[in-house]
Amino acid sequence: MYLIRKNNKLSLTLDGKNAIVGYVFLLPFLIGFLAFMFFPILESLRMVFSDVRVDLIKNGFAMTFTGLENLKRVLMIDPEFNRMLVEEIWRMVLIVPAIIIFSLFIALILNQEFRGRGFVRAVFFLPVILSSGVMIGLETNNSLLSNMAEIIKEGNLMRSSITKVLEDILVTEGAVNDFMAYIFIIVNQIYDIAMASGIQIIIFLSALQTIPPSMFEAAEIEGATKWECFWKITFPMVSSLIMVNIVYSVVDYFLRTDNRVMTKINTALMQRLEFGFSTAMAWIYFLAVILILGIVMGIISRRIYYYE
Repeated sequence: MYLIRKNNKLSLTLDGKNAIVGYVFLLPFLIGFLAFMFFPILESLRMVFSDVRVDLIKNGFAMTFTGLENLKRVLMIDPEFNRMLVEEIWRMVLIVPAIIIFSLFIALILNQEFRGRGFVRAVFFLPVILSSGVMIGLETNNSLLSNMAEIIKEGNLMRSSITKVLEDILVTEGAVNDFMAYIFIIVNQIYDIAMASGIQIIIFLSALQTIPPSMFEAAEIEGATKWECFWKITFPMVSSLIMVNIVYSVVDYFLRTDNRVMTKINTALMQRLEFGFSTAMAWIYFLAVILILGIVMGIISRRIYYYE
């Protein structure tokens, strides 16, 4: 209830006042969205169902309605898009849990009292800067860095795998199962995981600092161990932000400039000027991401502990 009758007059309740403040904060985004994004989104949706050509005479685009031809080409004719999309989704399923676990682990360490804690926190925030689009572009497109990476890869007797020797030993002994294979994949991609964990570490760290120390003191008086304190106090108190970090990690992964699906869309748009085809791929990609986010939020939201 946002309105209440008082002295025969309608007045705002506290919830109503808070709602107005929330709408005021949302207003700049809504204005910017309607002014700069709403109509381009509608135009891109038109391109999905059209054959788009550059009209040099009118300095614009000439669209011819083609129905579902672009969608059919993406889903049924193109030999790469479906495979790339499934592979990227599978990679996301493997990487995102590792990012969340790594971020929470580092946040727990950084929440402790030790000398140089501010400097260490700044070091772990560096991946936020280094993983920006400019740095990734330099890393993936710079010919010098690419040549150096090839030389290192060719000269590495372990084939650029941190766990190659241990994996070969365990395979020989027959001790490698699916879980161990997953651990090897994660360890070999620890660089990418660390680069993608900066924001998540900060979010977890801010959540840990909101937990009252008196809760841990009371638990220790009752004889709880550190392990029990983590699962009974720390984990439930930060669980509401686990979903936030998962959603951020999923979106961040699918928007990375070195994502193969994104690379394919950009190539079709910028190099081959296939506007309708690239827009159809972008919309299918967008809907796939939204579907994945909906499934993830639907599963995790039921297990989140909220506290006052």
